[in-house]
Amino acid sequence: QVQLVESGGGLVQAGGSLRLSCAASRIIFSINAMSWYRQAPGKQRELVAAITSGGSTNYADSVKGRFTISRDNAKNMVYLQMNSLKPEDTAVYFCRSSHVVTGRTTWGQGTQVTVSS
Repeated sequence: QVQLVESGGGLVQAGGSLRLSCAASRIIFSINAMSWYRQAPGKQRELVAAITSGGSTNYADSVKGRFTISRDNAKNMVYLQMNSLKPEDTAVYFCRSSHVVTGRTTWGQGTQVTVSS
């Protein structure tokens, strides 16, 4: 069974940076699209950034220019570099994989990001 484990969350002041990591196991990583979602208290889970198996990326408008998603297929890792963090970025961040052929998706357990003003 596919496993995704996020790390790198924490408490940071507004304007600061964090780098989230997601380690994938039991997966042919290179044929999975990877994405980061977040869910703030009382809100729906939303897409933050995604990267295809070929490396194409897309971002939510709210994080464009501040966040960067990347992947390392050799290490089965996906990253989310978050700069110029704002209090409204506070949420639990989840990693998700999606098989490019079957569409099967897997979620990680999430990592908390808290941005203080």
